[in-house]
Amino acid sequence: MTGILCIQFKPVCDDKEFNIKTIERLIKENCDKNIDLVVMPEFFSTGIDHTAFINEPEDINGGNTISKIQDIAIKYQTNIIAGTVIETENKKLYNTSFIINRHGKILAKYRKIHLFNYLGGTEGERITPGDEVVTVDFDFGKVGIAICYDIRYPLHYKKLAQQGAEIIVLPTAWVVSDEIYKNSLKNEMEIWIALNRTRAYDNMVYTVSSNQTGKINDNISAIGTSIICSPLGDIIAKADNEQCVLYAQLNLNSVRSLKTIYPIASID
Repeated sequence: MTGILCIQFKPVCDDKEFNIKTIERLIKENCDKNIDLVVMPEFFSTGIDHTAFINEPEDINGGNTISKIQDIAIKYQTNIIAGTVIETENKKLYNTSFIINRHGKILAKYRKIHLFNYLGGTEGERITPGDEVVTVDFDFGKVGIAICYDIRYPLHYKKLAQQGAEIIVLPTAWVVSDEIYKNSLKNEMEIWIALNRTRAYDNMVYTVSSNQTGKINDNISAIGTSIICSPLGDIIAKADNEQCVLYAQLNLNSVRSLKTIYPIASID
């Protein structure tokens, strides 16, 4: 069985040190469990409404933030999907997830491909989209990486499944306007849950989505509802809107068995 720790919290804007300490505290509080993989939210170190988003990006090796996460991986002997940080290369900014193993080595990184440029989103005005679909071989199995708005693109998930992903993780900062939060949050949450269940079922993989929670600024709030789904679309664990962790043990042999029965990745 593969132990997954999915973190849901509200980062303090522009306080990287506090946010990284919060991440470590949540891992430490659960280190009595078998943890093979920790998944963090998008923008875990800076929050969303922040000057550091533009003014203090990390370098192409992840900078000081990822260095500290590498130390945490070594200390607790766990693999980590380090949410996302804003990474700079050749004067371009990327929304990047760093993938780190138990020994603190960066195995890969994924730059978000599908930027949130719709319904009032302006991510593409600052961020350059990535161009590579990424899966990673860990010591327990193969994991595909998506970020936030990627979940709206079924073919992205299918490509990850075709590359052999058994788990697809999604660091996210899934937010809604205050108007939606007050008047139709239930509907928004149901759609979000349905997206996660459908991507899992469509591709016969486990899905693990780690979200921020709480009020972001005067206009938007994160919906929480971090979630882990089975290859058959069942909800294994789901958060509400509090700061918390989800823990689940996943049987990857079930994914491997299902794919021999119904080879979804090879069917167009």
